[in-house]
Amino acid sequence: MTTEPTDTPGSAAQPGAEAVQEERTALSWLREHSELGVCVLLFALGLLVLTDAFTMSVDVAQRGPVGPRTVPFVIGGLFLLISVLLAGDVLRGGRGEAEGGEDVDLDEPADWRTVLLLTGVFLGAAVLIGPLGFPIAGALLFWGSAYALGSRHHGRDPLIAAGISLATYFVFDNLLGVPLPGGPLMGVL
Repeated sequence: MTTEPTDTPGSAAQPGAEAVQEERTALSWLREHSELGVCVLLFALGLLVLTDAFTMSVDVAQRGPVGPRTVPFVIGGLFLLISVLLAGDVLRGGRGEAEGGEDVDLDEPADWRTVLLLTGVFLGAAVLIGPLGFPIAGALLFWGSAYALGSRHHGRDPLIAAGISLATYFVFDNLLGVPLPGGPLMGVL
């Protein structure tokens, strides 16, 4: 007595069902290994840094045991190494730990007012740094950022912002030798 397979209505293979199942499997695998996106980003950044270091023109007088290419080579190589090590860990089943210490309610909507205020402050500082100089534009940047983030001490905040801006200007311009635009205060400072 032989048994022949019987066709039931659900047993017939549908032509696109296997492709849809494979696509779902591939998408679920990518979702489970989403950290590989960070690996790709780090690898691309490492290649970019190394490419830039290889194409950097170096003056003969600047050559020595440690030249201007050394740091980009080290950083680019470390980016590549970290991306490969992280990819190996992710493929072996390693997962990033979920944030547990943050007191953030993920159901609350984003505070777009703060985001837009900070964006306006940063763009305003970028526009004003040329004509007003760093001390004034920096003070407006620090004061505006404090206001956008919720500080409402109208007497204290501008003084602290001006102090931070002037200290930053002096450290970069005088101590580190990084010239920053002084603006109208150039002769005074």
